[in-house]
Amino acid sequence: MATLQAIKYNDGSLEILDQLLLPESCTYISINNVQDAWSAIREMKVRGAPAIAIVGSLSLAVELRKLAAPETKKDLHSLVKEKLDYLVTSRPTAVNMQLAAEACVKLSNNLVDKASVDAAEAKDVLVKHLEAMLANDIADNLAIGEHGARDIAKKCGNKDKLRVLTHCNTGSLATAGYGTALGVIRSLHKANLVDQVYCTETRPYNQGSRLTAFELVYEKIPATLICDDMAAAAMKEFKIDAVIVGADRVAANGDTANKIGTYQLAVLAKSHNILFYVAAPFSSIDFQIPTGQSIPIEERPHSEMTHTGSIRTAAAGIHCWNPGFDVTPAELITGGIVTEKGVFKSDQLVPV
Repeated sequence: MATLQAIKYNDGSLEILDQLLLPESCTYISINNVQDAWSAIREMKVRGAPAIAIVGSLSLAVELRKLAAPETKKDLHSLVKEKLDYLVTSRPTAVNMQLAAEACVKLSNNLVDKASVDAAEAKDVLVKHLEAMLANDIADNLAIGEHGARDIAKKCGNKDKLRVLTHCNTGSLATAGYGTALGVIRSLHKANLVDQVYCTETRPYNQGSRLTAFELVYEKIPATLICDDMAAAAMKEFKIDAVIVGADRVAANGDTANKIGTYQLAVLAKSHNILFYVAAPFSSIDFQIPTGQSIPIEERPHSEMTHTGSIRTAAAGIHCWNPGFDVTPAELITGGIVTEKGVFKSDQLVPV
């Protein structure tokens, strides 16, 4: 069965699966410009660091395709930089959008300096660059899946079947397709190595129960949903072999920012002597940030905690603390950081 497709793009037409409506409804919405993309990212209609970067970049491609030939390359460059700088503000913790913006702005700047390229040609080059992100991400995810599955199987002593725990959503709904941490689980399942996947509900936005559980059921991967506060008991009761999660940003020393609740899973995994892995594209590693202390952490609206839909479930007037992410220290990532280039320990991370 084909994996879910969260992003549909064809010749300047962009649609995304509205993840706020899952699992009740699979509804695609059109993204017609950068403003549409910014709003969809901010409102978490699309989420996951790779998917945010892809939707943001493709929204600019949509605008550029509609744009009449710019008068000068400098005008084009100013427009591209302005739009990308705006997209970066949509969700500040995930580094992928920032890196995608930097790469595109650098390309645009180089085109300005290239006398043999006119403004119309420069626009076409930029559009092709932005559109290539979709296919590149799928290829990277497939490689992440294979590297991670092979490493987990080996470090778990080549057991016949494995029990794996994951957090938040890191699958087709968070990427261009296949997924990062969930991509590793898909590869384990393809190799007939999965006994059971345990997915946390991932409060307060329930990405685990709404999205990961949806993907696992869709692909008939044996899975069990647990509440976040059941993780320690599940590790002990079910003898979990490995925990694998995604990442929104990895610092140069290997400290990793991911969905809130990841840090406590790493602490619990260490206490239970369970391998703990992070899976992310190499682009999620921010070598400009030395440690996790420097990673900006987004705080989400308090209503995500106090309400379920329109129904209040917490006492009116209570103060809330709702960070979207936490930082897991590198020393707790005992299995390794899985990328499309291979599996690395934190002290093995170097720019390429």
